[in-house]
Amino acid sequence: MAEETGSQRYYRAPCPGCGAPVEFRSAQSTHAVCPYCQSTVVRQGDTLARTGKMAELFDDFSPLQLFAAGRIQDKPFTLIGRLQYTYPGGRWTEWIAALDGDRTGVLSEDNGAYVFALPFDLQRSAPPPADLRVGATTAFAGQSYTVASNEQVALTSAQGELPHLPELGQPFAMVELRNDKGLVLSIDYGTAPPTAYLGRSVQLDDLQLTGLRDESAKDEKGRSFNCPNCGSPVTVNLADSKSITCGSCNSIIDLSQGIGGELKHAEQNEPVRPLIAIGSVGQLQGAQWQVVGFQHRMGTEPGDDEHFGWSEYLLYNKKRGFSFLVDAEDGWSMVKPTTGAPVMAENGSSASYLGKRYTQQYAYNAETTYVAGEFYWQVERGQKTFNRDFASGNALLSMERSANELTWSSGSKLDSGAVSAAFKLDDKKDMFVRGDALPVSAASGMGCGTIIFIVIIVIVLLIILSTCSSRCDPSVQNCSSSRSTGGSYGGYSSGGGHK
Repeated sequence: MAEETGSQRYYRAPCPGCGAPVEFRSAQSTHAVCPYCQSTVVRQGDTLARTGKMAELFDDFSPLQLFAAGRIQDKPFTLIGRLQYTYPGGRWTEWIAALDGDRTGVLSEDNGAYVFALPFDLQRSAPPPADLRVGATTAFAGQSYTVASNEQVALTSAQGELPHLPELGQPFAMVELRNDKGLVLSIDYGTAPPTAYLGRSVQLDDLQLTGLRDESAKDEKGRSFNCPNCGSPVTVNLADSKSITCGSCNSIIDLSQGIGGELKHAEQNEPVRPLIAIGSVGQLQGAQWQVVGFQHRMGTEPGDDEHFGWSEYLLYNKKRGFSFLVDAEDGWSMVKPTTGAPVMAENGSSASYLGKRYTQQYAYNAETTYVAGEFYWQVERGQKTFNRDFASGNALLSMERSANELTWSSGSKLDSGAVSAAFKLDDKKDMFVRGDALPVSAASGMGCGTIIFIVIIVIVLLIILSTCSSRCDPSVQNCSSSRSTGGSYGGYSSGGGHK
């Protein structure tokens, strides 16, 4: 049965599984999921045929829900469908957005990051997924792209109206390409021929959304279980966490199979105490962030045995997703994974992103040495990457390459005083001062004699260090250098996510 509502025409028919009404608001929708019995139905004219039953949705505590409405490029849209996919690195959600007329778009949600995309004409046949290797460059419709991910994915559950229906649980290829203009091109090989969508990153606040999920309806209680190493209670607070550490024995616990699956763990000795406690909440860059994870990392330059260390705090905001607060010897910074893919010079001396050119500061090998808290990727001690850090004034850009992933992060430097104030740690602000701060100031009250004395001490220390640095053995002593890379700026392994 077709009905009119304002300028929109929609279809309503009884579910062949339970008889409840199932609505189609978009002419592009061919399938729907009955909200009552979870039957998957296909539209055949004005009648519906049952094709199977859909699995229950995983509750990711998203602020979005069906029929939430917003605006994109000053055009209205309504969320009419929801698809949940899994891949080896985790899961993500795609919301089907009904636009004006018969058009539909996709609002992708992954670890608090959002991309709004529209159907895109590749202007040529999509190449086989095996030809699109991660890190390779190719062109579509006159634009150059870098392959950011090439994964076997599967549809696990759905809700509402769907433009097509991949077979539930059946793996298929999904390739994502990105460029230095911030564009994201997704090629879905679950259809024949493959379909493509082109979009860019968006903030929920910019979409002017109404009808969001009622915060009071959320169950804020975390998932609890006993540590597989020591038996102490452990609570997981984030829906998509892939690993967590035990607060009692510091073991890293693998959550990738879910709490109901086998819990694997790896013991950690010699715990590192973060300067900012996990669970702390602070105001940075106009938003409130909670510290949910912490990792300490060590680096070495290729061909050099000199070691240096830094710390990274994983921050979470329910509307902005995840960011990294980096504590390095040469200063503090705040960064997050980029949506697009910067273009790097062949020799690595520079990189360009969103019209800005960055100069390489450091290139080094990095290794994770300690972790604490929750992480949205599977983290472990000993994870190794090759990193390049770039800078343009206070703006920062970093590349990190692991065995199967290439990720980029961007952000900016922070004043140490702003960091301590953000987390209400003014009483410890001296502990936040790093190498980017001036050693003396006019307001310090130090006289010339004190300054000269400090300079002499520094010179003597440098002479001592230069004579013994070659004998440093990192296995038995602290070999951290007097300079730092400035951190990996959000470095991680397998944490890039789909979007």
